[in-house]
Amino acid sequence: MFKYSKLAAVALIAIAAASTSVRAQDAAADPVVAKVGALEIHESELKLAIAGLDPQLANLPDEQKRVAALSSIIDVKLLAADADKEGLQNDADFKQRLAFLTDRELHNAYFKKHVVDAVTPEEVKARYDKEVAAITPEDEIRARHILVKTEDEAKAVIAELDAGKDFVEIAKAKSTDPNKAEGGDLGYFAKGRMVPEFETAAFALEKGAYSKVPVKTQFGFHVIKIEDKRQQQPPALDQVEAQVRQLVMRDKYLALLEKAKAAAPVDIQDPALKTAYDAVNKPEAAVEGEAAPATEGQQ
Repeated sequence: MFKYSKLAAVALIAIAAASTSVRAQDAAADPVVAKVGALEIHESELKLAIAGLDPQLANLPDEQKRVAALSSIIDVKLLAADADKEGLQNDADFKQRLAFLTDRELHNAYFKKHVVDAVTPEEVKARYDKEVAAITPEDEIRARHILVKTEDEAKAVIAELDAGKDFVEIAKAKSTDPNKAEGGDLGYFAKGRMVPEFETAAFALEKGAYSKVPVKTQFGFHVIKIEDKRQQQPPALDQVEAQVRQLVMRDKYLALLEKAKAAAPVDIQDPALKTAYDAVNKPEAAVEGEAAPATEGQQ
């Protein structure tokens, strides 16, 4: 449900992560945690460094992440001071990269303000309702089964059911399937979830009925009972809220880009690059959610 391109999803998640900010606070709330020469390192800087740690360190305990972040800041401060003494801040390549990084951070700040922080609960609910309304409900069934090794064993099970014995109790006693403890309960499932032979037989049965002949599959012989039939229910909003929010964010982001491009048309000089760019930014791709353009800052 609610499928859209992985490129758009990754881009939006990356931007959202990149635009997480730690606001500078007053001295009492933003204490000095270390010093490098005369330079102070504040708690707010530590939080920024933690947010920028390699994803591989994300699962470290908090204290270890703080140590890793502090080590990173200290290393940066030490060599940045030496670079400053050498005048590297005046190097043309450095200035070019600094200008690019400034643009990227401004992009992320703008994205946070006008996309991440601008999404309202009402917009998420409205988009959820739209997506649910567009779904064609599938039929699904809730089934139980008893799995045995031979056809004769399955026929014996059917004979017991015909004699009035309880399906659940027989499953617990005779089924070889791991779910025998639950009376062979397979829960609800739609078409395409089970092997074809099992699915065909199961969906042909009426509610409350069990198969009168053994159903052979690669796993053995099954006796199937249908507990319920219904139309597949959409997930509740709270189950897919993050995914729906991503859809709303994507639409807001694309709208911002469309407005900006209208004000400053994009003219790509390299023919091959223009062809590739146009291919991933064509209007129909945006409408279908096939692409939200990624920049270096989104990767």
